[in-house]
Amino acid sequence: MRSPLYAGVMAAASAFLLHTQPAAAQQTYELKIAHFVPAGHSVSQWIERWAKSMEEKSKGQLKFTIFPGSQLGPPPRYYEMARSGQADITWMAHGFTPGLFPLTEVSNLPYLMGSAEIGAKVLNDPELRKKYLDAEHKGVKPLLLMTHQPGNIHTAKDPIRTVDDMKGKRLRFASATIKEFIAALGGTPVGLPPTQMVESMQKGTIDGAVIDYGGGGIAFKIGPVTKYTTEMYSYVTSFCICMNQAAYDKLPPDLKKLIDDSFVGVEKEVGMEWDKLDDIGKAIMVKDGMTPIKLSKEEDAKFRAVGAKVAEAEIAALEKKGLPAKQVYDMMKSLAQKHEKDSRNFWTQ
Repeated sequence: MRSPLYAGVMAAASAFLLHTQPAAAQQTYELKIAHFVPAGHSVSQWIERWAKSMEEKSKGQLKFTIFPGSQLGPPPRYYEMARSGQADITWMAHGFTPGLFPLTEVSNLPYLMGSAEIGAKVLNDPELRKKYLDAEHKGVKPLLLMTHQPGNIHTAKDPIRTVDDMKGKRLRFASATIKEFIAALGGTPVGLPPTQMVESMQKGTIDGAVIDYGGGGIAFKIGPVTKYTTEMYSYVTSFCICMNQAAYDKLPPDLKKLIDDSFVGVEKEVGMEWDKLDDIGKAIMVKDGMTPIKLSKEEDAKFRAVGAKVAEAEIAALEKKGLPAKQVYDMMKSLAQKHEKDSRNFWTQ
């Protein structure tokens, strides 16, 4: 029969071994990240750096496999992928699933955000998210909301220098609000995935596309089929880096905190990643043969006047559905004006 002393020694040894087991013996959490943008895009690269940083800071407990460039499905599916758990984290565009994010998409209304830096700062305002936006992201945990830099009109043949030039132009739209903007300008909005822009412009089934320089020149390479770009800088599209709620919930508290903390205060950094693509994407498209067009002050004012009417109508339509769209718009506009003071602004550069 073993002595009490022997039993005590063995218990102490077991406790020591339990608390000194190597990190390699800790549970590893393997997570899939998926999105629709090519790996060469600067925000794609930011996500890669973020994943590597999380792996290092978690000492290998977090492991990520990234699937860029629509490897897991077409662009409209990435919200559902995160919600269903087909992917643990996705980078998705709100405008690809119309009607699901009405208050978040208020940010897409014409001439509200002057840069991606401003857009990221506005959309991640703690009060705005807590009061209005996070609740729209059902089934997922929004890690970061953001926008691209303001977008322009790219045409395959005819230049657009005036509002009158918009009449009858068949243009691919990026979100429901931009669909309304194109229609109000006299154009014909056409819905299709960004991956189909080049072929559609080449075949003449659309006259052009509304997208930012980074998306047009770098991500989806429309430069070779674009003859003119009208630099309106008129709208942004909003995005979310979202995590499946169940995947987040299964993580231990320290890893949850690690992920949460990693998205605090990155708005300027991520916004600048988007904004810097404007010069790069434009240069690529110019090299491909595109000619940029700057609107006169008079025509810019006309486009903005139409944009204001579209925003007013969209807000009224959402209010009729019982949504606090006016409050959200006013709050976003106030925040945007605040952040214009210390952020890049394409309207004043």
